[in-house]
Amino acid sequence: MPQDENLAAVVSTAAQDIGGFIRSQRELAQVSVRQLAEKAGVSNPYLSQIERGLRKPSAEVLNQIAKALRVSADVLYVRAGLLEPSEPSEVRDAIVTDTAITERQKQVLLDIYTSFREQNEALDEGRHVDGEPATD
Repeated sequence: MPQDENLAAVVSTAAQDIGGFIRSQRELAQVSVRQLAEKAGVSNPYLSQIERGLRKPSAEVLNQIAKALRVSADVLYVRAGLLEPSEPSEVRDAIVTDTAITERQKQVLLDIYTSFREQNEALDEGRHVDGEPATD
């Protein structure tokens, strides 16, 4: 049974981590629990339980919360342990931690940055993004 206790501890820690992160993001956005619950389409008590680490939300609920907070769902998935973190990036970290821009602006910058990286990786592999060989 010690293995079951370890698993329960890991799940509890993950739930508290994601709950605390959601709470901090909600507070940064200056939104009440009730307002976020309404925007995310979940009940107020359920969201409160998530924030206190009593419940671990599903990927679908995390997606709804991410949309309501205007943050990347991937960030919530990683925090909840549903997705492996991507390779470290100073640019990505700088964008995410910048307090001078909105969450929506952060997401747009991250999307653009990701598309540039994918484009460059494709060129490095000797082909254009459309799959044709590079002739440059």
